[in-house]
Amino acid sequence: MQLYLPIAEVSVNLILLLGLGTLVGMLSGMFGVGGGFLITPLLFFMGIPPAVAVATGANQIVASSVSGVMAHLKRRTVDLRMGVVLLAGGLVGSGFGVWVFNILKEQGQVDLLVRLAYVIFLGVIGGLMFIESVRALRRSKSGGGTRKKRHSHVWVHGLPFKMRFRASGLYISAIPPLMVGAAVGVLAAIMGVGGGFIMVPAMIYLLGMPTKVVIGTSLFQIIFVTAFTTLLHAVTTQTVDIILAVALIVGGVLGAQVGAVIGSKLRAEQLRILLAGLVLAVCFKLALDLFLTPEELFVIAEAG
Repeated sequence: MQLYLPIAEVSVNLILLLGLGTLVGMLSGMFGVGGGFLITPLLFFMGIPPAVAVATGANQIVASSVSGVMAHLKRRTVDLRMGVVLLAGGLVGSGFGVWVFNILKEQGQVDLLVRLAYVIFLGVIGGLMFIESVRALRRSKSGGGTRKKRHSHVWVHGLPFKMRFRASGLYISAIPPLMVGAAVGVLAAIMGVGGGFIMVPAMIYLLGMPTKVVIGTSLFQIIFVTAFTTLLHAVTTQTVDIILAVALIVGGVLGAQVGAVIGSKLRAEQLRILLAGLVLAVCFKLALDLFLTPEELFVIAEAG
C-alpha cells in the first residue's frame, strides 16, 4: 500500500514505514536510546529528503521522551533545576541551528551538511561504543577488574555563576550545563536527534551527575528542545510532514514494547555491541552514498 507524503512529495510503502517506526521503537526499548540518530538516516534510504527527515524525525523523539520522563518523575529521578538550565542552553542552540539550517537550505547545501554530520557523528560514536563494548566483554570473561572512578573535579567546576542542584547533589557553575544544552540544541536542529547519546555521557563525566537522575533529566530537556526545534522547522522551512510523523509514532509505540522484552533477555555488553554494529553499518552506507554517482544527476523542478 503506497502512502503519499505531501511535504516530502514522495510515495512510500505504508507497511515499510510502519516497520521502520517499529524497528526504531524496538531499538529504543532494547538500548534505552531515543533512536533519532538512526531513524533520520534510515529515512534517507527510503527516499525522504534530508530536510524533511530531520524536521519530522524529531516528532517521534518527543513522543517517546514524554512517556519516559513521566515514569522518571514518579520515581523522583529528575533534577528539574538542572533540566531547566540545560533547556535554556538547548533553546538558544536549537534557534542557532535552525538559522544555520535555513541559510544552507537557501544555498542548496543542507542535504550535504546533514549527511556529512551523520557520517562524522555516527562514525565516532559507533567506533567508541564498539571499542568500549569489546573491552567490557573481555572484562566480563576474565572475571571483572578494577572499576574506574566515575567523576573527578575538572577545570569547568571552577567557573563562576555557581548554582546548587539538590537532586543531583551538586554545587557547580551554570556555564557547563548551558554549554552542553546549547550543543545538543544545535544537533537537534541540524540532525533531527534528541542528543541523548552525547548529553548522557557529558552529564555523567563532565557535570558529575549521579547516574540515577541523568536519564530522566536528559529526557526532560529533550522533550522541550525537540518540540521547539520541530516548531521552528514547521514555521521557517515548512519541512514537517505530519503524515510521516504519525506513521513513525504509531510504529514506534508498538516496537518499544517488543524491544523492552527482547532487551531484558540479553546481556548489557551484547546489547551495546549490537547497537554499535548497527550504528557503524548505517554510517558506512551513508558514507558510501556520498561517493557513489547518483542515478539521477539532475532533477528538474518547477520554479517557486
